[in-house]
Amino acid sequence: MSFEFTKMHGLGNDFVVFNALDKAFELSSKDISRLAHRRTGVGFDQLLVVEPPDGTGADFTYRIFNADGGEVENCGNGARCFARYVTDRGLTDKKDITVSTACGLMTLTLMDDDQVLVRMDVPVFEPDKVPFIADELASHYDLSLDDGSSVKEVLEIGVVSIGNPHAVTVVTDVQRTEVQRLGPAVENHKRFPQRVNAGFMQVDSRTEITLRVFERGVGETLACGTGACAAVAVGITQGLLDRQVTVHLAGGDLKIRWMDNNAQIEMIGPGTTVFEGRLE
Repeated sequence: MSFEFTKMHGLGNDFVVFNALDKAFELSSKDISRLAHRRTGVGFDQLLVVEPPDGTGADFTYRIFNADGGEVENCGNGARCFARYVTDRGLTDKKDITVSTACGLMTLTLMDDDQVLVRMDVPVFEPDKVPFIADELASHYDLSLDDGSSVKEVLEIGVVSIGNPHAVTVVTDVQRTEVQRLGPAVENHKRFPQRVNAGFMQVDSRTEITLRVFERGVGETLACGTGACAAVAVGITQGLLDRQVTVHLAGGDLKIRWMDNNAQIEMIGPGTTVFEGRLE
């Protein structure tokens, strides 16, 4: 069996995209993990699958698999690449594309400057809906990390779901933050039953932040769209940020806006094709 695929990236957060509109997607989690390997496979952070609409009124079904082979609910950078993929290949001529995801419907809008606007979920802070184990709703929580010794470290985190779970820590200097040590400890913390994406945010001003994200099932990536939305949502609820924020990531900048607490959070950024290939 052979599959054609497209390698894409959104600010360095990279993807392999499969068109499963006419052919069933049959890769196992082990197959995906092997394909994701950066030395012996194609290499990617997530694998994206384009499937036929599922009867919910969407134009397409959008599925996401992490590099470890696990299927996840949402990916903002991937959504922008998804929009570019179906448009560039003539699969749709719509400017506003509706996709069905594991967490509901999402609208992707092709803009005149080749940027893509993604209307994400309304941010959800209720702990049981993230999910996160806590006695009550709060703007921040103390998360105790056990490094395997008698010494414990406590992080102050904000917790939110953008269709997938995020923990956001405000730091003074994000470049000096030990993301490779702290990220896995937060991701796999027992208070997150489904694991979590761990974001580390430096507030540069009320309209700019610098962000690093250790993604669930992937590791640190050059950019994370849902992570950028989560950081801005947490920063707004904690009174640190205005409603429109530029997020500086290692791979480039995203524009995030959340104009009202009951509104969808919106993200604007690029999606870029790298190369085409065939997998036997």
